[in-house]
Amino acid sequence: MNFFSFLRSPIIFICLVLAGQATSAQELQNSLEHQYKKYKPGSTQRMMMTGKYAQALFFNHQEDKAFVILNENITYAKKLADGKYAAYLYIISAINYRLLDNVKAYENASRLAQIYQEKTKDPETKGYVSYGLGWIQERNHKKAEAVRYFLKALSFYEKAVHSESLNTRKASVYRELNSIYADWNDYQLQEKYSKLSLEIARQQNDPMNLFDAYMAMGYMYEKRYESTSDKAFIHQAESYYIKAVETYKANKADIPIPSNLSFVAINLANLYLNYFPESYKDKALYYANLAKTQGIATGNHDHVASANGLLAEIALQDGNKEEAKKQLLAALAESEYDKVTDLNIKLSIFENLSKLFQDENNFKEAIFYQKVYLETFKKVYDQKSAALGKQLETQYEREKQKQQLLRLQLASEKQEQRLKEMSWHSLQQAQKLENLELTKENQLRKLEFTEMENSKKAQELRLSQLESFNRKREVDLYKARIDYKEKTNTFYIGLAASVSLLLILLLYAYFQRAKGIKQKEKLHLLEMEKIIQESKISNLTVMLEGQEQERGRIARDLHDGLGSLLSGTKMNLFLLKDKSDDHHQLQIERSMEQIDIAVDELRHVAHNLMPDLLLKYGLQETLMEYVSRMTTPKLDVDVQFLYYSNQLPLESQLLAYRIIQELVNNAVKHAKASQIIIQLIENESEYVIIVEDDGKGFDINTLNHSHSAGFHNIRSRVEFLKGTMQIESQINIGTNIEIKFLK
Repeated sequence: MNFFSFLRSPIIFICLVLAGQATSAQELQNSLEHQYKKYKPGSTQRMMMTGKYAQALFFNHQEDKAFVILNENITYAKKLADGKYAAYLYIISAINYRLLDNVKAYENASRLAQIYQEKTKDPETKGYVSYGLGWIQERNHKKAEAVRYFLKALSFYEKAVHSESLNTRKASVYRELNSIYADWNDYQLQEKYSKLSLEIARQQNDPMNLFDAYMAMGYMYEKRYESTSDKAFIHQAESYYIKAVETYKANKADIPIPSNLSFVAINLANLYLNYFPESYKDKALYYANLAKTQGIATGNHDHVASANGLLAEIALQDGNKEEAKKQLLAALAESEYDKVTDLNIKLSIFENLSKLFQDENNFKEAIFYQKVYLETFKKVYDQKSAALGKQLETQYEREKQKQQLLRLQLASEKQEQRLKEMSWHSLQQAQKLENLELTKENQLRKLEFTEMENSKKAQELRLSQLESFNRKREVDLYKARIDYKEKTNTFYIGLAASVSLLLILLLYAYFQRAKGIKQKEKLHLLEMEKIIQESKISNLTVMLEGQEQERGRIARDLHDGLGSLLSGTKMNLFLLKDKSDDHHQLQIERSMEQIDIAVDELRHVAHNLMPDLLLKYGLQETLMEYVSRMTTPKLDVDVQFLYYSNQLPLESQLLAYRIIQELVNNAVKHAKASQIIIQLIENESEYVIIVEDDGKGFDINTLNHSHSAGFHNIRSRVEFLKGTMQIESQINIGTNIEIKFLK
């Protein structure tokens, strides 16, 4: 049995951050509080100190105060242009919420940390946010996603300027990666990050980081030994664990986590007990007792439970089952004190208690602990199954655990059946003993009858009848017992079949309900998408109709109002011309020519706003007239129609005309084109509009960030037509824009 596997994961994040020069966690909190209050509220120095101070409060079970301080400083940090301080404080909040299992709160804090991460250029802060996100994903059992964040954090740290905190943060990432690769049995990468962590710890000469690095190296070599059985690895593991013990004893004042000693003592005790010869049993006993004493002193119930479990295993090896049972029950009691109990410890306790009670023929207790063991294993399995993602390694783990659960259920059922059989055999033996006693009694009676035969011949017939009656009664009683046992067995078999059928029906109903819920969610999403699309089309329709109505109104106002005014002005000038001298007549003629130019320009603008030809003759005639107007000595505009039948709805014709008009205007205004070709093609199922120019072109990548109203209008009209737009452009060569939409 193994009672220390829960201690494999790296020491909790908050312990790593709080490692400092204080002699205890409380003294560290007091020191940080003094430094925190030294700085002015709203200052960046106070914001950076807030993270460490809040974590110290959280470690000392003052969570409410920690969140009050975090939220107060986040309010100040959000007002700053640089998002590094808000990102730093939000990711610390997310980590603390995750420790409290407040899913909604840590997801929201993580999201905000990522938003403010994008608002800073500081690589170290970006790396710290990525580290925090990876830390959360690892605790959510999404190890592949966690590795992605950790590697991203390291890439940011490599770009960061050296600081006091940079190496410590790198070491934290190395420890997390070391733990994950250990779980994946990737010894090469595990060794890489263990050695990197140890190298940084030695550079910093930080006792806390050195302790953690030695623990990681010891665990890595222990795993290597388990996979290769190379004795050199197990001795290296022992060496690093002993270095961790020596580091703790030599630097008690500088390591604020006293439970670290019980942590390493448990690992050493397990090492000597399971991997070394029996002559090392005294060392195993020493470190198990050391872990128990230190665990009790620090109030770490999981460590005490693990130490009791190791002492129970030593007692079993010595053949002292009573002591083993005592230690196991003590371990179970200790595990109940902790709010967050490691279920793997309980699994080992229940399994071994069941075996011990079975050896004592106490089948009732044995069955009880076997059932509790199975229920606990199911909880562990359910927790792991709920956290598994789509990654290949987690899928493999899930299948392996399912098989393990099935094997365990089968083994448990066989064990329970065996215990029942043993109980049944015990009853049978008792029955045989009772039958033997009855037989003996009958034989004594027969002897008495024989002795009395000579003297009581008159009673011989009566005694013979009595004997026959007794035998018949015994046979009837025996038959009744057999019938009762058969009925009992039939009842149990029927009950088991009924329970199995009920479980199958419940599982079927559960999967059907889950399937129905997923289908409803999918239908709901489709309906929401449809509503959004219809709303978008409706908005576009209203917008485009409004634009066209406004264009028409402006065109009419220009034609009816300003056009009439200019015509009247020209008429008045014409009447004045005959009454003026030659000099004034020349000036009036020039004014009349300018009015004619203004009238032509007015007609041109009015036509662009609302082409009458489109309403009367359709898109083809309108485009041909538009091309003739746009063609000048410096600009050659040509339009081509391929298979166009002029059957396009008027509304779509207007949209197509506006799109072509906007594209040509862009080519003239921005591209400085000298030649423009327009093509309108009608296929069996769609229309194609192509506009090419030989202008100066542009970078397509900048178009997505452009706020051009022209391109916005073009996109809106293309979306209204439910079409697509493809743009090809090369600098100093020209631009080709192709638009397609269905009939």
